Amino acid sequence: MLQMKTLILTGGSIERSFALEFIKSYHADCILAVDRGLKFCMEEQIVPDCILGDFDSLPPEILEHYKSGSRIPIRTFNPVKDATDTCIALEEAVERGSTEIAILGATGTRLDHMLASIQILLRAWKRGVPAYILDSHNFLTIPVGNTLELAKDSQFGKYTSFFPLRGTVEGLTLKGFKYPLDNYTLKDWEGLGVSNEIVDEKAHVSWRDGILVMVQSKD
Repeated sequence: MLQMKTLILTGGSIERSFALEFIKSYHADCILAVDRGLKFCMEEQIVPDCILGDFDSLPPEILEHYKSGSRIPIRTFNPVKDATDTCIALEEAVERGSTEIAILGATGTRLDHMLASIQILLRAWKRGVPAYILDSHNFLTIPVGNTLELAKDSQFGKYTSFFPLRGTVEGLTLKGFKYPLDNYTLKDWEGLGVSNEIVDEKAHVSWRDGILVMVQSKD
């Protein structure tokens, strides 16, 4: 199967130094600029493959610049709609055949947008497409499948936390962690899965049933 990595730059907080370093290392096959994420693209001379959103938070002169001076496809949506711009971008990424999706700019001051972004990851998970939300302190994902191997030398941050997205995660087993688990039922966002640490060279995660959220973070 042909691999296709898509980067979504959306309208939350994009920390310049972190974002540029990540973009350089990620080698995206496709870049989608979403609403105010287009401002970051313009400032950093990043050429997206598609521009989309309702553009209610983007200075109008930036959108006009791309309308008049480029051939990049622009998809404009009514601000009165049933999905966030980031959700629309994820659907676009899936329709284009993405096999992996990274999202920058999904975090920031708006907790409602952050919670909506977690639901967006669920949309990708249902399609079997790995998707990630990143900022300089956090890496958030809903792992596809029921097993996961994490290397200590390439972890995003010091801490690794696990939560059930809905109800429970059954049969959760953690090996190679400071706080291991064996066939544990993780319930309803309880605090037991928070701030674990990888202690072995390789850590192994497995679970039998449920939707597992993983956050790797650093202070």
